[in-house]
Amino acid sequence: MAAPTERNQDATVYVGDLDPKVTDSLLWEIFVQAGPVVNVHMPKDKLTMQHSGYGFVEFRSEEDADYAIKVMNMVKVYGKPMRVNKASRDKKTLDVGANLFIGNLDPDVDEKLLYDTFSAFGVVITAPKIMRDPTSSESKGFGFISFDCFEASDLAIECMNGQYLCNKQISVAYAFKKDSKHERHGDQAERFLAAQNPQRARPNTMFAATPSETPLPPPEMAAPPQGGYQQYPQMSPPPMPMGPPMGYPPMGGRPPMQMQMQMMPPPPMGYGAPPPMMGGYPPQGYGMPPMQPPMPGMYGMPNMYPR
Repeated sequence: MAAPTERNQDATVYVGDLDPKVTDSLLWEIFVQAGPVVNVHMPKDKLTMQHSGYGFVEFRSEEDADYAIKVMNMVKVYGKPMRVNKASRDKKTLDVGANLFIGNLDPDVDEKLLYDTFSAFGVVITAPKIMRDPTSSESKGFGFISFDCFEASDLAIECMNGQYLCNKQISVAYAFKKDSKHERHGDQAERFLAAQNPQRARPNTMFAATPSETPLPPPEMAAPPQGGYQQYPQMSPPPMPMGPPMGYPPMGGRPPMQMQMQMMPPPPMGYGAPPPMMGGYPPQGYGMPPMQPPMPGMYGMPNMYPR
């Protein structure tokens, strides 16, 4: 087991809120599913040899540790959700007061779903807490979550208040302060102190860009202005539908096939077979050929048409 001073802090995750039945080997088996584990350390009491509810898991690389935080945070072990974050950042987060109350929760919403939903708005400093019945462990329909800055909590209220989570419309607002039923978090005093916090992180707002932040389409994809396509020579106008030919039959008749007629070659000179008749109407530009008299001596017949 590597000493804490020799451990790679950037590749080590802190695992908290562990059940007393969790052992070193079980913690190894859980986190080895997320990446190659180098070692596991769980501080224990020297007398009782029981751990204090937390431990450290070191991975081979920092990327493996980041992936383990994404997939293992708030996963329940023996009915208790684990809190997984970077060991180098543990105990450096400051509760600035960006604490939210989430009401009207569906019974199927657990701490893992609540964390995955609200962590998109910023850094969650404490594990989401859903109030449950002490005997049945059923959800009471509300919970709490805390961010490291008010930019993230304000964005979470703006985007999630009134939205549906597991088929129930939730309500998101600032929670009441401790030992107070009228004063909520998020006042000017807390915001002033939070602005002095050097550990605050910028929330992730890429998925909620405002119309002013939305990138404009490239010039070639822009719609042409009024007046046609003359100002856009690189774009060809759409094909126009072809109208009916001259001499189109009246309604109720069977029109000829226009496209085939325009693509047919002109009639040959002399006596040739006429083009096919379409629907009983000769196509445009073609007349009935004259009757050809038989040649003299054809089929043994006398010349009945002297010149």
